[in-house]
Amino acid sequence: MIRVFSQYIAPKSVVRVVLETGLIALALLCGARLRFWDNAPGFESYVAFPDFAAQAAAFVGTLQVGFYCSDLYNLRALPHRREQLISIGHSLGIGCLLLGLMYFIFPSLLISRGVCFISVALVAVFVTVSRTLLDRLWQVAAPKANIAILGMDHLALDVAREVARRDDLNVALAGFIALREGDTGAATTLSGRPILGASTEIQEIVAQHGISRIVVALEDRRNALPVRDLVRLRVQGVVVEDAHSLLSSLTGRVWLSTVKPSWFVFSGGFHRSRLTLALKRFLDLTCATLGLLLSAPLMALLAIAIRLDSKGPVFYRQTRVGLRGECFEVLKLRSMRTDAEKDNGAQWAADQDPRITRIGRFLRKYRLDEMPQFINIIRGDMSFVGPRPERPVFVEQLREQISYYDERHTVRPGLTGWAQVQFHYGSTVQDAMRKLEYDLFYLKNMSVLFDSAIILKTVRIVLTGTGGK
Repeated sequence: MIRVFSQYIAPKSVVRVVLETGLIALALLCGARLRFWDNAPGFESYVAFPDFAAQAAAFVGTLQVGFYCSDLYNLRALPHRREQLISIGHSLGIGCLLLGLMYFIFPSLLISRGVCFISVALVAVFVTVSRTLLDRLWQVAAPKANIAILGMDHLALDVAREVARRDDLNVALAGFIALREGDTGAATTLSGRPILGASTEIQEIVAQHGISRIVVALEDRRNALPVRDLVRLRVQGVVVEDAHSLLSSLTGRVWLSTVKPSWFVFSGGFHRSRLTLALKRFLDLTCATLGLLLSAPLMALLAIAIRLDSKGPVFYRQTRVGLRGECFEVLKLRSMRTDAEKDNGAQWAADQDPRITRIGRFLRKYRLDEMPQFINIIRGDMSFVGPRPERPVFVEQLREQISYYDERHTVRPGLTGWAQVQFHYGSTVQDAMRKLEYDLFYLKNMSVLFDSAIILKTVRIVLTGTGGK
């Protein structure tokens, strides 16, 4: 398993990204060669450094964004060959639209139409063939790694369930290891997987079943953990991992139902250097300024649609809780009726909420109602990426019911965030707790690169209209 931003991702996806990045560049080079097949001096002039290098980087990067938006690197999203072929065509269409927009903004990156058309066709062929060959090669050359879980209680069952869900990681759950002999009673299986034995036999179990990773899932470790055996196995190359850390890496969230305060104290992460904060602010100002300039014409059109659809102002101001618990006014395009809270006061949005206007449903589906918050980011009230700011009345309610809720106020709230791209709009306390788990994972792993990945995922949500309510 490969860890990126403290999350386990499929090794096969990484191989695909690297391989297809090279194939897209190769397709562009071949496209230029075919375009100038009878003109060697013209070809050499066309691919001269550094102009062609910049054009190639823009071409490759843009098509890869199209691949990402079409979920081509999500092994669980496109399990069948026919779905992959359709998605490849869809992604190339998105890529071509993005290329057109980029060439309009940056004319110096423009490549000739003939080279572009030939190269895009070659990309489709190269990627389709490479995926077919890689799938067949992977079945032979990449056997699954075996995992054993030390423990048999609820925490161990949670780990087993999440490992089973992540069938894209090329791992197999060999079974469970009981802490003591007699803990299993007459049972030989647990949750459909075998009980391999007791912890006193852990070294023999590892050797017999070819275990490469042991997950310690004991809710009470006092005077119970087979430390000497685990140290010996660790030195021999077997990975020994804490269940809470594994669950966090598998799901991208901190499991508040199982984690203990000591995990926050002793686990890695939650580090924010001055350089990271300065780069994050620079990213905020750059993205917010660019976003405001690009979205201004669209906001003008949406403002007209809002006024025609329902009575009331175009923009909506609402008090939210920000950094260090201080309140500020967030700006939004109005998506609800002006009397939405006249009778019942503040309340969460819900599925098929009757308070939402017709144009408001469209705005929320594509997250377009949040665009005026570019101004909040430039002001310094918000960041581009961070926990979404909540209303004071809900904050008072949630901090009493959910542990660690106020920790989300240690950074500026965000226009988008890890919880927003991973989870839907919250409408209950349980939803708020789940979103806090994602927010805590973000706080643990906050970095400029992680912010960039979240922004890219947000772009995909806006383009596809997924994730909104």
